[in-house]
Amino acid sequence: MNTVIVPCSSCGKKNRIPANKQHLHPHCGHCKAPLKMTNQAVPVELGDRDFHDFVKQAPLPVMVDFFSPTCGPCRTMSPLVDAMAREHINKCIIAKVDTSKNQQIALFFAIRGVPTFMFFKNGSLIDQISGAVGRNVLEQKLGSL
Repeated sequence: MNTVIVPCSSCGKKNRIPANKQHLHPHCGHCKAPLKMTNQAVPVELGDRDFHDFVKQAPLPVMVDFFSPTCGPCRTMSPLVDAMAREHINKCIIAKVDTSKNQQIALFFAIRGVPTFMFFKNGSLIDQISGAVGRNVLEQKLGSL
């Protein structure tokens, strides 16, 4: 599970926030002040075991990047996906699934090529895009959710 270290703007203490809970408006463990997650968020790493439950329970729309670490276009898209996670923290959840490690979920969705981006709302698949695309295409899809 990936985590984010977020310093509290009130008391300065560092807080370790699980990435799969960063969208739940976390508070400082020391002074209980709300933590500012803007520009701190990272994509949530999902796998075969937690994918379906996470997407079903997500209070926000979810964009999932199905990728492989050996894929050139996937590596090209990675900084964009990371930036979108930071910028859209209160609007949607950005997640990643490594298809080389999580083959069951890739098989479930019949993913034949990576990168593939899937968009979920209220636990249901709304749309998908295959291949490396421009930021404007992903932003447009997120805006339509």
